[in-house]
Amino acid sequence: MNQAWSLRRRVEPTSLTALVAIGDLLAIATFVVAGELSHGYGLLEYAGRIAATLVTFLVGWAVVSVPGRLYSHSTVGDLETEVLRTLGAWVLAVGIAQVLRSTAVFPGDFAPTFALVSFAVGGALLVGWRALVSVVR
Repeated sequence: MNQAWSLRRRVEPTSLTALVAIGDLLAIATFVVAGELSHGYGLLEYAGRIAATLVTFLVGWAVVSVPGRLYSHSTVGDLETEVLRTLGAWVLAVGIAQVLRSTAVFPGDFAPTFALVSFAVGGALLVGWRALVSVVR
């Protein structure tokens, strides 16, 4: 089995999965930007910090969502599967983001309270978005 075939089984390149991926990106970005703004980090003055924080969550999401088949037909469009896989993937993605934030490369640190808030708020945005796709589809 070559790697391109293996990846294609996990990520189906359709207009629907592209739309879902863009929505996921926007949901995660909304969560990060809103959180940074709520802590007094201005969008322009702290653009680098906000971008670095966003990168930690996007890396976590990419590492988990592709092997988790969150962009395959078996997941996209089925409400129960969407919710369960999205929540499971987001828990792991938040964990990865927290580990990355605990390094000197990224701003922040490992904060259990922030991990819980990240799971709740980011998870609500992701699940809400994906549920909408499932219902409208």
